[in-house]
Amino acid sequence: MNDYMIRGMDREGRLRAFVARTTGVVDEARKIHNTSATATAAIGRLLTAGLIMGATMKNDDDLMTLKVSGDGPVGTLTAVANSRGEVKGLLDNPAADAPSTEDGKLDVGAIVGKNGTFVSIRDIGMRDPYVGQTSLVSGEIGDDIANFYSESEQIPTAVGLGVLVDKDLSCKAAGGFIIQLMPFITDEEISMIESSLKKARPLSTLIDEGYTPEEIMNELLSEFNMETTEKIDVSYTCDCSFNKVEKVLISLGESEVQDIIDEDGESEVVCHFCNTKYHFSRDDLQKILLTIKDK
Repeated sequence: MNDYMIRGMDREGRLRAFVARTTGVVDEARKIHNTSATATAAIGRLLTAGLIMGATMKNDDDLMTLKVSGDGPVGTLTAVANSRGEVKGLLDNPAADAPSTEDGKLDVGAIVGKNGTFVSIRDIGMRDPYVGQTSLVSGEIGDDIANFYSESEQIPTAVGLGVLVDKDLSCKAAGGFIIQLMPFITDEEISMIESSLKKARPLSTLIDEGYTPEEIMNELLSEFNMETTEKIDVSYTCDCSFNKVEKVLISLGESEVQDIIDEDGESEVVCHFCNTKYHFSRDDLQKILLTIKDK
């Protein structure tokens, strides 16, 4: 089944919801970064959140960057998404792992750590991006994002993120939802949502059983008259290229590029997001040097 995300709205305008199935996205990240089971769950949750939060932006060139930096062994996790359903990510220590919790769940909080920050960077083409930062509350990522919306954005938000890892370490099921309340929702309706979310089965279980994002939205919000307003295909996509890497080398300056030529005669640059290798021969580096000198 293909990965996609939906945007839904209650017809009375009391809430909006985003629901995504991201199994393929997360498994692609696992293959690229060779992650442990728990690290797959951690980066998978953040990639899913990045896709959903990216979908809230208006323009094709807008970028949403999420960073989770805790005191756990996985280090910093990063996801970069756009409004078109494309995301890429990386993590400091893909091998970080931890024993499962008593109820058999992957202990993401143990490898992320509870002491640290969640940072959201929205680049919408202005001179300076919009940066929001809050402290981690659990390191489980979903809780931390809900806390960010509450503290930094003042938007009451429910967040659910799930990743199910198979015995062969592949991603069996992954997805997420973000439900945001509008100002005119009643306390009784809020209680209905809270009750429904408490009774709901784990999100990754529903996805593993074949539930679509539309069915998940209606399951979670059965008391509301929900309507799907948008459907977006999602994918793990890196936008790196030879030309972009070349610009990075140009930015190093004349002396540093000359040092590379003198010491190695060539250069290989690896993209941290997708592990693509870009080889620059001596001739390539000489051309870069001429470009720098001509500026």
